[in-house]
Amino acid sequence: MKKLILAVFLISGAAFAQDINVVQGNFAFLKDQKEINTEFDYSGFTMMKEKKSEAQYVQEHKADLDQKAKGNGNIWEKKWIAAKDQIWTPKFLEIANIVLTKEKKDLNFQEGLNTPYTLIVKAVWIYPGWDAGIMKQPAKVTTNLKFVETANKSNVLLEITSEEAPGDQWGSNFSNETRIGEGFAKTAKTMSKLIAKKAYK
Repeated sequence: MKKLILAVFLISGAAFAQDINVVQGNFAFLKDQKEINTEFDYSGFTMMKEKKSEAQYVQEHKADLDQKAKGNGNIWEKKWIAAKDQIWTPKFLEIANIVLTKEKKDLNFQEGLNTPYTLIVKAVWIYPGWDAGIMKQPAKVTTNLKFVETANKSNVLLEITSEEAPGDQWGSNFSNETRIGEGFAKTAKTMSKLIAKKAYK
């Protein structure tokens, strides 16, 4: 029985593994930086296995919620819109900075800074996952992480793709928005660990 549980755990872990790759550039420029301006781009990402537009997903989810209880679609839509600024962005920044602090690296990511370099976090694909109590599936978040020169954003110093970063928490989590936020947190954690390993040689 223990072997069966372990096998299921290993299979699950493999199924939800994050794939992160350096597309171009290197980490050398980060070594002497203390702060990195950070911008988030939530325009144009697709959702679900069918790669629906965000607008289509919102419309369909609203209709589904309204069928169950009229008016709940609009209530959820407001939470969905707010999640980008109130959950996804803060989660990314918070975890990125916590990991770097633990790694004893003097580098910080924040929005609205006037710094030489900017990190652009672009959402590419999102799967919200689900939680039915006994059974659940984590969210998955695919992003493009592009470090650019702030004064000339066409000058890309480092580009990283992060595919299907899993988002989940211990216990039950019935909020799609929170699960997705955990996917952004996982993305930030992996990115910061990579920076700590590659930029300070």
